[in-house]
Amino acid sequence: MNQLSPLPSPALALPALVGSADEAARLRFLEFFAVTIRNPHTRRAYMRAAADFLAWVEARGVTSLAGVQPLHVAAWVEALGREVAPPSVKQQLAAVRNLFGWLVTGHIVPVNPAGSVRGPAHSVRRGKTPVLAPDEARRLLDSIDVTTHAGLRDRALIGLMVYSFARIGAALAMRVEDVFMQNRRLWVRLHEKGGKRHEMPCHHNLEDYLTAYIDGCGLREDRKGPLFRTIARGTKRLSDTPLPQPNAFAMVRRRAGAAEIGTAIGNHSFRATGITTYLKNGGTLETAATMANHSSTRTTQLYDRRPDDVTLDEVERVLI
Repeated sequence: MNQLSPLPSPALALPALVGSADEAARLRFLEFFAVTIRNPHTRRAYMRAAADFLAWVEARGVTSLAGVQPLHVAAWVEALGREVAPPSVKQQLAAVRNLFGWLVTGHIVPVNPAGSVRGPAHSVRRGKTPVLAPDEARRLLDSIDVTTHAGLRDRALIGLMVYSFARIGAALAMRVEDVFMQNRRLWVRLHEKGGKRHEMPCHHNLEDYLTAYIDGCGLREDRKGPLFRTIARGTKRLSDTPLPQPNAFAMVRRRAGAAEIGTAIGNHSFRATGITTYLKNGGTLETAATMANHSSTRTTQLYDRRPDDVTLDEVERVLI
């Protein structure tokens, strides 16, 4: 059995207020990120928020973790609200609140200074993710040169996000075995946030894209390997390395530019595009929520951009 690695040097790895504390406090601080948070993106965001907050209070004369008071947290929230949007403030406040709650239960600090601090009011009825019109999405998919491994991969990845409403994180986490036959139809298995497993049958276009990709790139026998991979340098063929999310974002922007699409889309745009198109074609919100693996239709409504068409039509009534 491997022994636990020693704690990183406080001067290099930990905020100063934590690094100057005793070993129990340093260990408890590191445990919060290693033990309680499984999602790597959440972990990075919480670590950044905690480091920024502790540096902020230290710069204002706080010399220990126990010295952090609700007034410090409230002043930080107020200052933060002048720099970033309310959702970002609420996320960072949640990170600090959860961190100090963990320190309280570990008997490192007596009370949670963020427990009583309220974040900014924020209500969202419409998402901000840019979406494509159906003809734009079709043009983007058709513009991809599929005579190369990169083209086959990119069309399959974009098609997966459009037709299955898959998040980019779930798509990139897929293995080859997560594309499988069932009842004479191709299905996909997505590993969503919170350890949820979500299976969906493929749209006939997506079935064609995935089959062409897997067979064209010789992936069928590598069942345990990553489904979407980088291109090996100098070979123009797939490597064994999973495709990172920033690379997928860069690919999407590059493909959109080549297809002369002016909308500044990102990875998440295809999820919103698929949901909106499905609803425009007579699909129900409840079924869309099931297909998107949303626990509530309220979340799905954020991806529904049908009201945009009404708004555009009404704007054109202003005839001057």
